[in-house]
Amino acid sequence: MQFDIKMCGLKTDDAVAAALDAGATHIGFIFFARSPRHVAVETAGRLRQAALGRAKAVAVSVDADDETLEAIVEGMRPDMLQLHGRESPARLADVKERYRLPVMKAVSVRDARDLEAMAAYRGVADRFLLDAKPPAGAELPGGNGLPFDWSLLASLDGDVDYMLSGGLTANNIGEALSIARPRGVDISSGVERAPGEKDPELIRAFFSAVRAARGERE
Repeated sequence: MQFDIKMCGLKTDDAVAAALDAGATHIGFIFFARSPRHVAVETAGRLRQAALGRAKAVAVSVDADDETLEAIVEGMRPDMLQLHGRESPARLADVKERYRLPVMKAVSVRDARDLEAMAAYRGVADRFLLDAKPPAGAELPGGNGLPFDWSLLASLDGDVDYMLSGGLTANNIGEALSIARPRGVDISSGVERAPGEKDPELIRAFFSAVRAARGERE
């Protein structure tokens, strides 16, 4: 089974090229004005062209209304939508039916009770992204560079398809993958020199660390 690596929060040609050259299976573009990784729909539509035939392009939004999602889908032509807000299972179902695209639902995790919330989305979400719950007062629902207790994931059914996110870096991905069993990982702030500015060297180091960790496991 393919192990996916999603590079999220891309804003420039150089960052997209570095992610694709390193072997990203997914590249993510964030549409959330308060994020330092926010990108215009037109820019994302241009940048995602480099991924055609190489990686899936993911549009990340937070509690976006129909008008916003319509503009994103029309302007970017994503392969997948990632909903990173408080969207209900009914909202996910509506989005899937409206745009005929697979949907990944982000779930914020601090303790076991947060994982229980996934049950309502089973059979609706095509995939989950498990991220650390933001601290009190944080402006961003994700991308805060914080990990959570990966041992919590041992309670998940083996058939749950999820990507692991939250505070991952080249230095801790080996430990994360020795504890959790995701089918993919998502990285953003862990490969940045400054908020929203991806560093090609850190990108390459992260991919190398993932491959090393996977080799040790397998």
